Amino acid sequence: MIGPRIRIDDRKSFQKLKRVLERRIVDAVDLSKATELTAGGLREEVQALATHVCASESVGLPPEMREPMVREILDEIYGFGPLEPLMRDLEISEILVNGPDNVSIERDGRVKETEIRFADEAHLLQLIQRLARRAGSRINDRAPVVEARLPDGSLLNAIIHPLAARGPMLSIRRTNSTSLRLEDLLRLGALAPEMVDFLAAAVRGRLNLLISGASGSGKTTTLGCLARLIPERERIITIEETAELDLGRAGVIALETRSTSRPGQVAVTLRELLRSGLRMRPDRLLVGEARGGEVPDLLAAMNAGHAGSMFTVNAIGTRDAVERIELLAAGSRTEPAADALRHQVASAVQILVHVARLPTGERKVVRISELCGYFEGSYAIEDVFVYRAVGTDDEGQTIGMFYSTGYEPLCLPQLASLGHAIESEMFAPKELSLQAVS
Repeated sequence: MIGPRIRIDDRKSFQKLKRVLERRIVDAVDLSKATELTAGGLREEVQALATHVCASESVGLPPEMREPMVREILDEIYGFGPLEPLMRDLEISEILVNGPDNVSIERDGRVKETEIRFADEAHLLQLIQRLARRAGSRINDRAPVVEARLPDGSLLNAIIHPLAARGPMLSIRRTNSTSLRLEDLLRLGALAPEMVDFLAAAVRGRLNLLISGASGSGKTTTLGCLARLIPERERIITIEETAELDLGRAGVIALETRSTSRPGQVAVTLRELLRSGLRMRPDRLLVGEARGGEVPDLLAAMNAGHAGSMFTVNAIGTRDAVERIELLAAGSRTEPAADALRHQVASAVQILVHVARLPTGERKVVRISELCGYFEGSYAIEDVFVYRAVGTDDEGQTIGMFYSTGYEPLCLPQLASLGHAIESEMFAPKELSLQAVS
């Protein structure tokens, strides 16, 4: 007998036994015959072998555990191992593995620990290495970090020894959230109907938008929602470090950077992609996270007539976002002088959208502002809509409300001239209702 009888809820023992059985099955596969089989035929052969091994008296598995063991062995060989059930749940937006005994998920903006367990660190490392290979990359002691996209579009990020001092770390972020629409964010309570109407007019009226927020706050999701408002006839070019935006439409040219993690390849930066994208005659430019070298070219493009562009930046607030764009642009060149650069930033961007992930895990559009210009050494930023939190309820949900500030945006005449008029009553100072949109 391989080991003592184990309980169905003893996940650690279950995983350890599964690893022993998996190695026995892999070793028993007739590789010479495997080359003659289709992928489906090979899987059937492995499944039959796993069923036979799990029913063996020498293994000692209780009958009720044999089918789950076979299923998990197949997941280990062909899927995501212990994480397979989580990957099948499309409502899970992110999987966070902080060691073999700590697996959490994010669902509806809230993080919750699961009962999923790995046998040990070696088991977790084996999965990370297999997923890296599946993504066409590699991870080892000499290259201990991997950032890659899996075949299903999910984003893989892993760190191992020697950079991960307490053991391998893994995160898998699903990209299905980028297919949401503003109406979905409204349903989730991320913003109010008046905010949806204003942002829709801003996008259709070809204003340039800067979306800011901390890491994981929902910047890319918000960008994707706004981009889905762009008319179908317009040619869109998306430029990202790792392609996440899925706009669900034809005519989108998705460009993705390339690192030097693979032998024999040349790195391609955001700046190089942006320059190439500008030569493709885009109607709209969507840039993932602005980081540095591409910012001067992006500002120049928006000031030169590429209206309706949108991009994101890591920042803690709207003013911080504008100042960060200024610093990123200044770090890439010595000229122009500071004031000239600030005027360039202020003329390139019209609308600022700041998103945040609250302590409860909920994501909100907490501020929509207008960048009115640069005067007397300071950016003129006026808040149009804001969110104010006042506490949490008995279920741990945030108590707060959206408000219109009373400021009437300067861009309204421009929007009206393009056929996107908005009644000024929308901007009267008031608390906004979270009623559903029609």
